[in-house]
Amino acid sequence: MNGILLRLAAPLMSFGEHAAFHYRDTTGFPTRSALIGMFAAADGRSREEALTPDPDTGAVPYSDLAFTIRVDRPGTRHTDYHTAGGGRPHKQGLRTSSGTYRAQKASTLITYRIYLADAVFTVAVHGPDPLLEKITDRLERPAFAPYLGRRACIPDEPLLLRGPHSDPTAELLHQVPLSLAAPPHPGQDTVPIHFIWETPPAHLPAADAHRELADVPADFTPTRRLHHTRRVWRTTEHLPASLYAAHPPIEALTAYTRQDTP
Repeated sequence: MNGILLRLAAPLMSFGEHAAFHYRDTTGFPTRSALIGMFAAADGRSREEALTPDPDTGAVPYSDLAFTIRVDRPGTRHTDYHTAGGGRPHKQGLRTSSGTYRAQKASTLITYRIYLADAVFTVAVHGPDPLLEKITDRLERPAFAPYLGRRACIPDEPLLLRGPHSDPTAELLHQVPLSLAAPPHPGQDTVPIHFIWETPPAHLPAADAHRELADVPADFTPTRRLHHTRRVWRTTEHLPASLYAAHPPIEALTAYTRQDTP
């Protein structure tokens, strides 16, 4: 399948898998749920209709998409410590699930929210051409602004690196500039980069599944939110050190996005 290329970079991002109100975790890379949710939001869809096949694309659903993720910078985990409700009078504080107010001595609710700080991922989105073209158009003119897991996590530019391409995986391996945390050492020919695959790559036995994730969205409706599981495979690929984009990388990225422009 053809594919488009995205660059997900921001000061903070978070991709929850087992998130609950008191503790909101993050995986170490973008989830299917976060990516599909971003596409649906850019298309102006409500949560209730986010996963409905689009008649404009021949009723092709988002479930037909596949993702290959290159981890340019894994980032560092940052824990944001929150308190809510403390210090307020009894009937101005937080409510319980039954609708009553929390006891005064338990009025302070503590939560922990985990983020990836200064991470960068380059993602190949594989799928049918009509759906890829629709996503490309909507990301360039989104109905709702894209964000990386949480609304406060606004992506850096450029978000969309390239529209439909015949071999996006080869672009990840050989062409797309690398946003590394530090430059390669002098004389270093290659750099080790982690990849996340949805299907076993040819050089990795199918039995070596990296992990199982519960991030396949079945329903985004807030009261019926449901995700299924999938397997992902992780490899370390040795990419040309010449792909390194010196800081700031915007010049190298702009040159890459414009290389096919007349």
